[in-house]
Amino acid sequence: MTSSIMTSPILDVRNLSIAFSTKKGAITAVKSVSFTIDPAQTLGLVGESGSGKSVTSLALIGLLEDNADVFGEIWFRDPGVASNSPGAQPVDLLSLSLEERRKYRGRLISMIFQEPLTSLNPVYTCGDQLMEALKLHQDLDSREIEARAIALFEEVKLPEPKQVLGRYPHQLSGGQQQRVMIAIALAGNPAVLIADEPTTALDVTIQSTILDLLRDLQSSRGTAILFITHDMGVVSQIADRVAVMYKGDLVEIAPVYDLFADPQHPYTQGLLNCRPRPHKQLRRLPTVSDFMEVNDDDDSDNQYLVATVRTKEQRDELLAEVDSSEVEAHRIALMQQQPLLTVKNLTKAFPVRHGFLGKKTEFRAVDSVSFDVFPGETLGLVGESGCGKSTLSRCLLRLIEPTSGSVHFSGNSVLDLGSQDMRKLRREMQIIFQNPYGSLDARQTIGSAIMEPMRIHGLGGDESQRRSRVADLLERVGLDATVMNRMPFEFSGGQRQRICIARTLACEPKFIICDESVSALDVSVQAQVLNLLKDLQQDFNLTYIFISHDLSVVKFVSDRIMVMNQGHIEEIGPAEVIYNSPEKPYTQQLIAAIPDAKLEDIRQRQMVSA
Repeated sequence: MTSSIMTSPILDVRNLSIAFSTKKGAITAVKSVSFTIDPAQTLGLVGESGSGKSVTSLALIGLLEDNADVFGEIWFRDPGVASNSPGAQPVDLLSLSLEERRKYRGRLISMIFQEPLTSLNPVYTCGDQLMEALKLHQDLDSREIEARAIALFEEVKLPEPKQVLGRYPHQLSGGQQQRVMIAIALAGNPAVLIADEPTTALDVTIQSTILDLLRDLQSSRGTAILFITHDMGVVSQIADRVAVMYKGDLVEIAPVYDLFADPQHPYTQGLLNCRPRPHKQLRRLPTVSDFMEVNDDDDSDNQYLVATVRTKEQRDELLAEVDSSEVEAHRIALMQQQPLLTVKNLTKAFPVRHGFLGKKTEFRAVDSVSFDVFPGETLGLVGESGCGKSTLSRCLLRLIEPTSGSVHFSGNSVLDLGSQDMRKLRREMQIIFQNPYGSLDARQTIGSAIMEPMRIHGLGGDESQRRSRVADLLERVGLDATVMNRMPFEFSGGQRQRICIARTLACEPKFIICDESVSALDVSVQAQVLNLLKDLQQDFNLTYIFISHDLSVVKFVSDRIMVMNQGHIEEIGPAEVIYNSPEKPYTQQLIAAIPDAKLEDIRQRQMVSA
């Protein structure tokens, strides 16, 4: 391949605009966006939910719905065609018929979707689904197709690739499912790979291995990658250039080091600063609203309007760190109290049968766990998926019954309480679940959902007083009291999580378990909710167990951190000590996998890949 071809963009998007026809008229989702991607280059496309990232990617591959109107040009150049061949000239994909477009989709331009379980067919084996793609894109006989499928599974580093051919998606871990998706995307040997949030739902360690895999595949194949994410830390690990989208506009595009060293647009500045940085101990997280003026006419999470000009002093104040001696003094004061929660040798075992008539054994999801939680403390609980975090939290509240051990809360033996007494105790012990979409009844108004626990526990006085209390709670979590008559579907994810928090506070609890309560949110909305949880803790003297697989988030909110692995507690200690001086290799592995977005790390990666 000649150098002139190598320096020409493989994908050249010019003035791309996308509008959707609705009953209320046309809605413009993407507004005259232009960018290029070179061979073997990764362009990171970042922004919050609703910014237009995924819509842009679906337009590139031709998967938008029928009500979408697409304007502009998408020029694609096939790098596998010789420079003197008639097919060497770029083709505008938008000018092609549907049948002509299919020749490019999947073979030359392929896509990895965000959630592998919704993309993989549960009734077909992983091998069947990969071989189906190979039959479509490769001229091979059945024996060659099976050999090629095994080779692709080996290339994406799946263990026992031959055995994976016969396994169903549910029999694989989340990281392995994503590797199967990547193998299917590679079946046509694409020149451009679109990765739409491929690591969002994964643990930081698995996320790190997937990013390493994509870099290795790009190096060996020369594939161009469009990597879509809302996480600036992740994009710092993989992108060569970064394009930032906001409300359908491309507001900034630059080489990755330049963008992180000197972001030009206030929206980019906000995205970079609102994610917790584990090497800094901030009192509060900056939010995008600190860098953009708020549009009061827009009641969504992404309601920012225009730039807010800040002086250096104001920016320094936003990023002010807490003095370490202050943090240590606060922690010591907390631990001089009597524990609010004491857990000793807690175990939860599940029966496992091997085969239809096989031997019955037990799996210990939580194995002899002991710890204390002190009034007003936030104990962070961190570990990978499957380590036992959520099972432990449900055992503490007796949402599932432990196998053995003891749990004492405010001097009461939780495991010895009858159903009536346990119901009373649950008013003081609450949980905020991970998914705000599944936590609210779709048929119930917001006001009714928040008022329901008051009715159950006889709190708040009469109905008029309860409605007044609902209004106060909504305003306390940053929502207007007038929304109480609206339905859950009318709110964004961040707003729904605020509603769930308000409903939890309606019970007037002492102790709240936050089970991955911010992991499904955009980083800017995540910052708002984390700040809110800290404010509420001060105002209501709340005690938290904060569960997450993201150690950077846990470190920001926690006084102490407890690391869990395969049902055991690996180590527990002050947040700063656990992060800066971890004792156990497992903890060291978790910390090493955090995408920290340090400039020196970005520079080093660029030097290695150059």
